[in-house]
Amino acid sequence: MILNHYRCTVCEARFEHALPHMTAPPPACPRCDAAVRKVFNGVNIGGRASTGPSREEMPSSWRALGGGDKEVIAGWRERAIARDRLEERHPELAGDRRPVLAHEGIFAGTPLRAGDPFPGAAAQGAGASPKPESARPESKPGNAV
Repeated sequence: MILNHYRCTVCEARFEHALPHMTAPPPACPRCDAAVRKVFNGVNIGGRASTGPSREEMPSSWRALGGGDKEVIAGWRERAIARDRLEERHPELAGDRRPVLAHEGIFAGTPLRAGDPFPGAAAQGAGASPKPESARPESKPGNAV
């Protein structure tokens, strides 16, 4: 659908009308049923589209929400709802929304998220029991280990 602006050649009424395709004939004036002329609507130059704040940029503490100020909370809620709608239309903007399970120590650079494989080195240091003495290879007096 193409939205065009029109002006009546008789009564000077201005209106907009959606056409199904570029080559469709212009509509008649809704007021006097006379012929109409397409009107240049103008162009917004210099505007900038914005996706708004990402989930990482939204406040996550009481202090960041102005100590519970109703207007601040309402403003951020509107932004969050707008972001949800945007992510529904464009899932590539959503990013990774899985919960973070660990973010300190060895996971400081890359947080461990739900569903990620647990790294082997971290498994040994995070509670995996060491091999018992009987399972370790024995060293014989003449062999260098």
